[in-house]
Amino acid sequence: MPLVLHNTLTRKKEPFVPVSPGTREPVTDVAEAVTEAERIGYPVMVKAAGGGGGIGMGAAADEAGLLAAFETARSRAERFFGSPAILLERYVERARHVEVQILGLADGRVLALGERDCSVQRRHQKVAEETPSPGVSASLRERMLAAAVKAGEAVGYRGAGTVECLVDADAGSFVFLEMNTRLQVEHPVTELVTGIDLVEQQFLVAAGEPPSFDPGAIHPAGHALELRIYAEDPVRFLPGPGTITEWDEPAGDGVRVDAGYQAGNTVTPFYDPLLAKLCVHGADRAQALERARDAVATFRIAGPKTNLAFHADLLASPDFVSGDYDTSLVSKLRPR
Repeated sequence: MPLVLHNTLTRKKEPFVPVSPGTREPVTDVAEAVTEAERIGYPVMVKAAGGGGGIGMGAAADEAGLLAAFETARSRAERFFGSPAILLERYVERARHVEVQILGLADGRVLALGERDCSVQRRHQKVAEETPSPGVSASLRERMLAAAVKAGEAVGYRGAGTVECLVDADAGSFVFLEMNTRLQVEHPVTELVTGIDLVEQQFLVAAGEPPSFDPGAIHPAGHALELRIYAEDPVRFLPGPGTITEWDEPAGDGVRVDAGYQAGNTVTPFYDPLLAKLCVHGADRAQALERARDAVATFRIAGPKTNLAFHADLLASPDFVSGDYDTSLVSKLRPR
């Protein structure tokens, strides 16, 4: 059923974005989880009600799988988020994770600046993103962007935000996942295709000023990719901290590197392992892929382990190159 929000400035309910069938309230008892799963229909996704980032999340194809997934999710939810509450929802077998960048202006208008495909994930954490999504048709894109704008308008949203969706690759449909009320790690790809500095716009919105671009003339051009360079083993994705003895960034047409480290810095095991965001822009996806391959091959980091070798494999993968991939892609490239 559609999600319905109440905007205090309106006088009616307006359904605007589809949501997956699931529990409307958190579940804390395994017996209740079994009942709800039967109502929703298997397979189901089990996840923490009080958290995010995919921590503890798991899928269940039947009751036996649900019992195991429920205990894992509940234990990790209590450990990481301080609450054992669990949510269940319908599991999409071949799913893509696609999000829409919105910008709520100071004058109340909400703009959609295009979508980003974030389906390349390990442990439910994003590793690479691209825009436009090769798995979204023009009609589906139009519906997603319109729904994202309505979601922002319904809550009077101001500033940069991201409406995240789950796309059924086979059915060509989407459901709402969550809204991130902040600037996302992957925002550079949107900046590269639109030419809009999202950080600048956030300051302007906060100051009550109009944007520095024409809201009526947003024309994304070309294709952009972002590869997250992590301090981790490129096969098992385990942390690989250490002191950086060499740091040599790639350069060239369409290449952008947003980095938080340089030679001489020490990567500790106590924080997120993200070292840099390697971003590329091309006239089309083929050119963006070629520039990304060259950039990965010339990025030199010594000291800690990095996942540069994984990105080289990803960019050579027929599934990724074809654009016909889903959130299972990394597990296919790195089977356990």
